Amino acid sequence: MSLERARMKRTKAVDRVVTVALSTIAALFVVLLAVIMAWLLYKGAKAATPDLLSFTGYGVGIQLFNTVYLVTLSLLITVPIGICAGIYLAEYAGKGPIIAVLRTCIEMLSSLPSIIVGLFGFLVLIQMTHSKWNLLAGALALAILNVPLIARTTEDALRAVDRSYYDGSIGLGATRWQTTMRILVRASVPRIITGVILAAGRGFGEAAVLIYTSGMNSAVNFNNWNPASITSPLNILRPADTLAVHIWALKTEGIMANANQIADLSAAVLVILVLVFSLSARWMGNRFDKKMSGGK
Repeated sequence: MSLERARMKRTKAVDRVVTVALSTIAALFVVLLAVIMAWLLYKGAKAATPDLLSFTGYGVGIQLFNTVYLVTLSLLITVPIGICAGIYLAEYAGKGPIIAVLRTCIEMLSSLPSIIVGLFGFLVLIQMTHSKWNLLAGALALAILNVPLIARTTEDALRAVDRSYYDGSIGLGATRWQTTMRILVRASVPRIITGVILAAGRGFGEAAVLIYTSGMNSAVNFNNWNPASITSPLNILRPADTLAVHIWALKTEGIMANANQIADLSAAVLVILVLVFSLSARWMGNRFDKKMSGGK
């Protein structure tokens, strides 16, 4: 009996030590993130002026619009393909050598360096099509990076759902497809949204891929909203530099006297953009989760 008590005491002691260690590491990450964000926002606030916040050639408004537009285009391509791939892997793929090869390919794609994807996009989407840098090429290149991420997130989310949901739905006469789409996918929405947030965050902050595909400059007229015009903000075949690309260009090739000031402001705007998107997506996911669980 005394040995059992001693063992329980050791187990509790180890549990407390591990809990404190993990909590400390988590707190350090939170503090580090807070410090980085505070520093970027401070530098950006110091650099902010009406001219630099405008949608003219002197401001970062054009790059802000390009960033949101390009990430939206990429998600429109990535999310349906990634979710469908995740559903197939979780519910229909089964086991076998072909599926094993497919999973290996997905893992390799998710770990590819972004510069490699950028060069691939430049060769295939720009050179082979005899086109110039454009938003569509950038969105497709980002999709190559993010489809494996959303596919694996969706697969893990579906596998995490209690199988009693599946068994109960099948027992009530629903088909496998109906059960998957109306029960399992809906129950997995909060976790799937996490994958979408990660994919969008990667798109917001990506530079290497977009330098070779969407380009490093923009010639946009916000008075022209005809999608067929090359100067229209909505034209997906025009070149477009995002905030991340803009920061990279200013820090490496900027010849303007206030290049550092514009870069600081661009970094702050990018941080705020990612924060707003993440919080909005989380809020939507929580609302959907409460609705599915019968809450308000």
